[in-house]
Amino acid sequence: MSQRFNWPLWTGFALSIAAFVSYFLLFYRFPITRDVPWPSFILFAVAMVLLAAGLRRAAGRKIVAWVVTVLGVVVCASFCFAIFIGSKQLPPSGGAPAAGTKAPGFVLLDTNRRPVALAGLLAAPGSKGVLLIFYRGYW
Repeated sequence: MSQRFNWPLWTGFALSIAAFVSYFLLFYRFPITRDVPWPSFILFAVAMVLLAAGLRRAAGRKIVAWVVTVLGVVVCASFCFAIFIGSKQLPPSGGAPAAGTKAPGFVLLDTNRRPVALAGLLAAPGSKGVLLIFYRGYW
């Protein structure tokens, strides 16, 4: 009796590897997918469904199916650990000013590539202050 190829199992495993690798090679470059890696989560969800279907479908090779399924789940868990826990271990920003302290003077380019100085914004008529937002990235 010939056993048929368990395509859901192997496709789910390959998809879990692809979801892990694609984040670090492709999705990490874009802010919309770097901050919340929703494409990777979707790929992992599909991979987990395929792994479960492949595990149920495995007839005579249950041990192989269990090993492949566990490896796929470990890949998914490793990704979640790296994204949710590992990314929180960023180095401290010792040089950043504390909240409420006076910001040092600076000049930056606006969207039209014209220089804008903090002192000029504070001296503008009707100005009540300037809100500075620091996006501390690790990219």
